[in-house]
Parts: sequence; structure tokens; C-alpha cells
Amino acid sequence: MDVIHTALWVSDIEQTRDFYVDALGLREKWSFTGDDGVENVYIGGDNAEFQFKYDPEGSPEIDSGSVAHVAVGVDSTDETFDRLVERADPPIRTEPTTMVDIGCRVAFVEGPDGYVVELVEELE
Repeated sequence: MDVIHTALWVSDIEQTRDFYVDALGLREKWSFTGDDGVENVYIGGDNAEFQFKYDPEGSPEIDSGSVAHVAVGVDSTDETFDRLVERADPPIRTEPTTMVDIGCRVAFVEGPDGYVVELVEELE
């Protein structure tokens, strides 16, 4: 058994692509438009993906507060954080910090639609 994807509604699919693919560095894996007209765009890394759902006729009201955060593994928290700030200018929740007790360097930024994204670098 494995986690495959998490589905999140978004209000602007291009803004979502710009943030998660162009600025963050994930890959768009595949996409389709359902019979209901909802666009489904899968963005991820080697394992799990985000399924971003967008309805051009009007997506449901997005309550980003119902999601504490999504975590993304990165090679360098500092480099990824700097790139995001430079390219996407997201609201910063927590600047890069080392969590010695769990062996990670993390930072939190706010992505499109208010979803908080945790950047996690595992330290050796």
C-alpha cells in the first residue's frame, strides 16, 4: 500500500503551475479534463503527487485553513526557499531553520490559494 496523491481545489490553474512547477521545481506528470469540465493537473516528484482540481466555471470555495500544510522534500531548503521568494514572492510563514531533533532543515511558505507548503531537507 502507498500514498498516491492528494487532491486540492485551486482557483487559478496557471498560477498553480507557475508556483509548483516553475518556482518550486516539481514536475507536471499528467492532466485531463473530466466530463464535468473540471481540469485535473497532477504535479509531483518521484513518489506522490498533488492532484490540482480547477473548474473554469467556478471552483468550490477554497478553505486552505482546512489543510494544515503539505510537505515537499527538497535537496536544499535554503536554495529552494530563495528561489521561491525570488520567483513567486510567497508570504513567508517560517524562514529556513534546522530541526536538530528530527534531522531536517525546514521552511514554510504560503502557496497559491493559501495552502502552506513545508520545504523539508533531510540532513545527514
